Amino acid sequence: MTELAGTAPASVEGPGRPSIRDMLAATEIDLRLMGMVVALIAILVGFAVLTGGQILEPVNMVTISVQTASIAIIATGMVLIIVSRNIDLSVGSIVGVVAMVYALLMTDILPRVMGFDNPLMWPIALVLGILVGAVLGAAQGFIIAYVGVPSFIVTLGGLLAFRGIVWQLSQGASVSGLDPVFQLLGGGPEGSMGSFLSWVVAVVVCLAIIGLLVYNRRQRHRFGFKLRPMWAEILLGIIGCGVVLGLVAYANAYLWPSGLANQWSERTGQPVPPGGIQSGIPFPIVILLVVTVVMWFIATRRRFGRYVYAYGGNPDAAELAGINTRWTIMKTFILMGVLCGIAAAISSARLNGSTLDVGSGYELDVIAAAVVGGTSFAGGIGTIPGAVLGALVMQSLRYGLAFIGLNSPQQNIFAGAVLVIAVGLDTYNRRRGS
Repeated sequence: MTELAGTAPASVEGPGRPSIRDMLAATEIDLRLMGMVVALIAILVGFAVLTGGQILEPVNMVTISVQTASIAIIATGMVLIIVSRNIDLSVGSIVGVVAMVYALLMTDILPRVMGFDNPLMWPIALVLGILVGAVLGAAQGFIIAYVGVPSFIVTLGGLLAFRGIVWQLSQGASVSGLDPVFQLLGGGPEGSMGSFLSWVVAVVVCLAIIGLLVYNRRQRHRFGFKLRPMWAEILLGIIGCGVVLGLVAYANAYLWPSGLANQWSERTGQPVPPGGIQSGIPFPIVILLVVTVVMWFIATRRRFGRYVYAYGGNPDAAELAGINTRWTIMKTFILMGVLCGIAAAISSARLNGSTLDVGSGYELDVIAAAVVGGTSFAGGIGTIPGAVLGALVMQSLRYGLAFIGLNSPQQNIFAGAVLVIAVGLDTYNRRRGS
């Protein structure tokens, strides 16, 4: 006892200062997505240095975003396709078919039935075009899921066959002259929300971010899960709202060209504001945001999404669990056809018509976007936001390379290198994890 009493008490060290890794872990931020954001920033900063900051001008950033929309929309569906251990090489050709269907419906078929000035013409054409995309996706999905032909072969055949259908529909000619309202879906100064509505959307999104954080915290507390530190919740809210408000401010910095603004003034009889007309958020970006939210909800909050990930993780276990795997696979291709129809609407609206090469090469860009965004070809792994970020990274790279004078083949060299590196890193991480 004496010896114990005389012994000096061991010093008790207080908790050390948390490291950056600990703080990131507390926020539960997806490190892969964060890496994508860092890569995107690095690409933009690099091209800003090479171009003297010109690429960061609002007009160029808005152009990059609009060009990304169609690829990113299809990439959200490609995530589920690849997660389920399949592939779809026909997406570009489906976009071409649906775009030509839109053009023919609005320039020839529907005007003969409804008249050229019927305001319901473009909504009917949009619904019919999306339905065509769903039917093409369903046909391929049925052959893959129920007949058992590998998706690579089926969709490769679709790539060739659907591109031939485009030629048959138009007899090799381009078709132009779409409904003026439909053209707004393609973006441009007039195809945007404007300053006021853009700020309204920004406020609504910020409120949604705060509401989602509060809801998730209450749900965690309700079911006894570990809560994030309050400082992490506040930080996530500030970052999320700050990014939304900053992007809207950047979009509003893009002003209509003076000639177009003057035409608008003459047409409406209203004077052009002293600072010019602010474009706001382009409609293709609005469509992309809506599709991303819906696809994220389907993938993470619906039974169908859980079934897709379960099948991709272990097909045999999914079968034994009672999942109707064939119908699940077929639904992924139907959903992909719908997304191709939406992307085709944006592409044809931007062109005010359709040509034989609409959607050509989309399949490679879409697959690259999904894979660069973290989707694994081994199946079972992939996120919708990651695919959208991957599309933005790839399109920023292409646009930047074109901006500094590289031609399309040279751009493909860099895009191919990025794709191989992304797949290599995924393979390395999987081996390291196992």
